Amino acid sequence: MIKCLFLIFCVFTSLSCTSQEIQKGVEIFNEGLNSKTLTSSEAGAGLKSALTRGAEVAGSQLSMKNGFYGNPAIKILFPEELRKVESQLRDLGLGALADQTIESFNRAAENAAEKAYPILKSAITAMTIQDAMDILLGENDAATNYLRKKTTSKLTSAFRPVVKKSADKVYATKYWGQVAQSYNRIPMVKKIPEDITGYITDKTLQGLFYRIEKEEMAIRENPAARVNDLLERVFGYADRNSEARPQSGRQ
Repeated sequence: MIKCLFLIFCVFTSLSCTSQEIQKGVEIFNEGLNSKTLTSSEAGAGLKSALTRGAEVAGSQLSMKNGFYGNPAIKILFPEELRKVESQLRDLGLGALADQTIESFNRAAENAAEKAYPILKSAITAMTIQDAMDILLGENDAATNYLRKKTTSKLTSAFRPVVKKSADKVYATKYWGQVAQSYNRIPMVKKIPEDITGYITDKTLQGLFYRIEKEEMAIRENPAARVNDLLERVFGYADRNSEARPQSGRQ
C-alpha cells in the first residue's frame, strides 16, 4: 500500500522517475517510517562517543609501561638514517648502550602519551555535525586523519617539554649523548646531532595516531566493538552506505 501511494505521488506530481529512482524513493520513504531512523544529531553524538572512547583507550594504553616499548609496530628505534650508527656501536662492543638508548626513547614516549587525551577530547567536542557525517561516510581512517589534522600542532607543543623532561629522567638524553659522542669520535664519519627530543616527540605522535586508527578500524569493521545501541545504529548506517564510502589506501 505504501509503495502504491508513493508511485501515485510520483505520477500526480509529474516526476520523471526512473525505476531506479522509484526504488530509491521507496527505500527513503520506508526509512522515514522507521522509528529508528538515524538523525544527523544522533550520528554526531555516536561518532563523538566512539572517538572519545578510542582516544581515551589509545592514550591510556600507550602511557602504560611497555605501551611503546612492548609493541613492535610502534617501538621507537634508532632513527632510520642512523641505523648504521647502531650497528657500528654494537660492533664496537657498545650493544648495551644501544639497548639502553632504545628503551629510554620508549619510556619517554610512554610518559608523554598521557598528555594526549585532553587535547584529543577537545578536538572531538568541537567537531560539527557536518564533520561527523563526513567522517562517518568517509574513508576508513577518516576520523584518525581529522584528529591528526586538528591536533598535531597542539600535541607536539604539549609532548615536547614532557618528552624532554622524561628523556632526562629515564636517561635518554644521557644515553643518546653518549651514543653521539662515541660515534662522533670515529674518524671520517658524518657527525650526528646530540639532541634527540624532536625525534622522540615525532615518533610518539606517530604511535599515538597508529593506535587511534586501530581503534577506528575496530569499531568500523567489528560489530562487537559497538558497545551500545546508538553506536550500532550509527555504524550500521555507515555499513549500509559502505558502497558509497571511499576506502583508504591501507591494506
